Amino acid sequence: MRYELHGLTASELGRDFELDRMLNHGYLPRIYERSRPKRMLDAYIADYLKEEVAAEGLVRNLPTFSDFLDVAALSDGEIVNFSNIARECGVSSHTAKSHFQILEDTLLGRWLPACRKRPKRRVIGAPKFYFVDVGVVNRLARRGELLPGSELYGKAFENWVFHELCAFVSYQAFDGGLSYWRLTSGIEVDFVLGDMQVAIEAKSSERITRDHLRGFAAWWRTIPGWNGASWYVESLAPARPTTASRSSRPPPSCEDSGPENSRKPA
Repeated sequence: MRYELHGLTASELGRDFELDRMLNHGYLPRIYERSRPKRMLDAYIADYLKEEVAAEGLVRNLPTFSDFLDVAALSDGEIVNFSNIARECGVSSHTAKSHFQILEDTLLGRWLPACRKRPKRRVIGAPKFYFVDVGVVNRLARRGELLPGSELYGKAFENWVFHELCAFVSYQAFDGGLSYWRLTSGIEVDFVLGDMQVAIEAKSSERITRDHLRGFAAWWRTIPGWNGASWYVESLAPARPTTASRSSRPPPSCEDSGPENSRKPA
């Protein structure tokens, strides 16, 4: 039997939880607590390359693998294009795939499979890849400080929601796992919990619009008779808390264009 210890979660931190700190520092306890995490993150990455990869003889060319880490970090939370990454690193697609396998085997990253049950329309079947710690991603991708409202802040926020869901599935021994759902048109639902019991969208924005709910709307139209719950996890303006809203009814129609809010932050 195997148990996995995840990084810090919001429930573990309680009142000490700070979203901005979590997204900039990551989930490793010692690094989360530091006022300046960059040096420790760099040391953590160097130790990983030296002790986990080089010492175990997992790759023949350590500098090439180090370059691969930098490129792979840019694909965090995305469907991986092995050919593009291989081209960027100067290796074969087979080697790129084996490097991702190393990340998974050493618990530095994990795959999020696609939900393909009961498809009424054509859906994407390829998995997404997430690094297990957003602080590591930040340093590898040279993101700098993440500020609320920026695109990179939103990507880090999605990584954090994935982290929280993975910890929940693991610690609660939840039967059903985690996946995502995406149509070939690109419309998607970020996370699907269990056997399609819960659909989850994660967005970082001060203003939630109908366009943000397109995934939910497509989900309801594609899966008639679905009786699960939909959750919308959002990061609001700076210094505002992270909130989640629940709905067991279809969201407003997204056929109409325009900036009208479907729900305004309290």
